[in-house]
Amino acid sequence: MAGNEDASRDAHKPRSKKQPPPPPFYIPLNITLYLFLAANTLAAIFSPIQDCDEVFNFWEPAHYLQHGYGLQTWEYSPVYSIRSWLYVALHATVGKIGSLVVHSKTAEFYTIRLCLAFLCTACQTRLYSAICRTLSPRIGLFFVMIVTLSPGMFHASTAFLPSTFTMYMSMLGLASFLDWKNSRKTAQGIMWFGLGTIVGWPFAGALIVPFLAEEAIVGMMSGSFGSLLYNVFDGIIRCLSILALEVAVDYAFFRKLVLVPWNIVAYNILGEKIVFRSHTTSLQTSLRSMTLVAPFYMWFGIFSVQPHKEERFMYPAYPFLALSAALSFHIILTYLGSTDRKEVIGRVPTKLKIAAAMSVVLVALNAGMLRTLGMVTAYNAPLKVLEPLQHVDIAHAEDSVCFGKEWYRFPSSYFLPNNMRAKFIRSEFRGLLPGEFPDSPSSLGRLDGASQIPSGMNDLNIEDPSKYVDISQCSFLVDSYFPGHEATELEPHYLLDKAQWETLSCASFLDASQTGLLGRLIWIPDLPVIPARFRRKWGEYCLLQRTVACHV
Repeated sequence: MAGNEDASRDAHKPRSKKQPPPPPFYIPLNITLYLFLAANTLAAIFSPIQDCDEVFNFWEPAHYLQHGYGLQTWEYSPVYSIRSWLYVALHATVGKIGSLVVHSKTAEFYTIRLCLAFLCTACQTRLYSAICRTLSPRIGLFFVMIVTLSPGMFHASTAFLPSTFTMYMSMLGLASFLDWKNSRKTAQGIMWFGLGTIVGWPFAGALIVPFLAEEAIVGMMSGSFGSLLYNVFDGIIRCLSILALEVAVDYAFFRKLVLVPWNIVAYNILGEKIVFRSHTTSLQTSLRSMTLVAPFYMWFGIFSVQPHKEERFMYPAYPFLALSAALSFHIILTYLGSTDRKEVIGRVPTKLKIAAAMSVVLVALNAGMLRTLGMVTAYNAPLKVLEPLQHVDIAHAEDSVCFGKEWYRFPSSYFLPNNMRAKFIRSEFRGLLPGEFPDSPSSLGRLDGASQIPSGMNDLNIEDPSKYVDISQCSFLVDSYFPGHEATELEPHYLLDKAQWETLSCASFLDASQTGLLGRLIWIPDLPVIPARFRRKWGEYCLLQRTVACHV
C-alpha cells in the first residue's frame, strides 16, 4: 500500500515545464529595425552627395524620366550604353509616386532617399536575424553596433548608386547562404547576388564565389552534389529572368539590344563558440569561417590593383567587412573571457579585461560618430544654398543657374524650380562635362530622347566647348570662396564682385587645403580652447544673383 501511495503522490506532482531555449537575439528584431531605420533616416536627410557620378549618372537621368529634362553623360549615349535604365527607372518610379503626395522636386529627392533608407533597413535587419540565429547573438550585437555607427555605411546606405543597390543585395544574399534553418537557400542566394550583379554592378558577381565553393565542398563531402547542381541551376534561371527584364527595358530606351553589365566590364577591364549549424565538424567550421571573411578580402584585393579607386567601389563589400569585424571581436572577447589559471589571460583581473574591451568599443564608436559628423558639417552646403530659388519672387521661368569650378558639386536638377536649367561656364577644368537630354514633355517622347545619339560625347574625357554658355546668360551663379586662394582669369572671386553679383545665400564649406589632417578626418568644435593648428578652416559656398543694374 505504501508503494501505491508513493506512486499516487508522484503522479499528482506538478510536472516541471520544459525550459524554452534562450532567445537568439540580444536585441529584439523590432528594436534593431528601429535602430537601423534611425541611422539610415539621418543619412537620407543629412548625408552629402559624395560623388558627382551619383548626380550626373543617376539623379539627372531619373529627373529626366520624371520631368522631361536633365543633364546627360556619355555613358547614356546609345553609342556606349554602359548604364542601365532599369536601375534608374526603379528610382524614378518611386519619385513619381512620391510626387503625388509631396509638391516640390526637392521633396521628391528626399522621398527617394528615404525609400532607400527603408530598403537598406530591411536588408540590414534580415542579415542581423540570420547572423544571430546561425552564428551567435553576440556577433549580431557587434554587427548592429558597427553598421549603425559606421561612417562608411552612413554614406553608402542611401546613395543613389549601383554599388549601394549591390550592397543591399549582398546583404540578402549573405543572409540566404547563412540561413539553413529549414533547407539550404542556395538558389535564393544566387538570385540575390545575381540581382545585385545584373541591375547593380557586374563586378559584384565575385562576392558569391566563396559561398559557391563552400557549397561544392560540402556537397561532395555529404554526397549531396546532385542537389547542389539543381539549386545552382534554379538560381541561374532566376538570374536569366532578371537579365531578360533588364535587356527589355534597355531596348526600349536605346532602341537596340545591349547587355549593360557586359559593357561595364568591357569598358573597365578591357579598356560564444560560433555554432554555424547543428552537428558541424571542426573542418566545416573552419571552412565556414574562411567563407565568411573571404569576400571582403577578395574584393579588397581586386580593387587594390585597379588604377582608379573611389570609396563607392567598396560599398558592396561593407556588409562583409562589418561581419568580419564582428567575428574578430567575438573571438577576442571569447579569449579574454578565459578563466583558466594556467593561461596568462586567465590570471588577468576580470575588471581590467572588461575595461580594456570597453575602451576599444568606445574609441571605435566615438571615432565613427565624429567622422560622420565631420563630413556632414563640412560638406553639406550644396544641399542647402539653392533653397532661395524655390521662392516665387526670385526665380523665373527659363532662368539659368550656372556652375563654374563648382560644377562637380551640383546636387541635381531636383533642387531647381520647374523649368530652371543648370548651365556650365568655363573654369580651369578641361575635361568633358555633361550635355542635356532632349526636352520631352511626354513619357514616350522620353524614350525617343534617350535613344538619340547626343553630340560632343566621347569616352576619353576630351573637352567639348559646346557644353559651355557665356556667363552673360546666367541669372544665378553658384560659386565658392576660400580666403587665401588666388583668383584666376577663369575662376575669379565672383562673391567679391558686388557690382555684378549679389549674395542670396551662403553656407560654410570646409577649406580642406588649409585644414590639418585631424580636422579633415573628424569633427572638431570651433572653440577658442582648441589649438589653432587643429581647428578647421572654412570658406563659403554661395548662391549669387546677377544685380539689377546688370540685368538692365
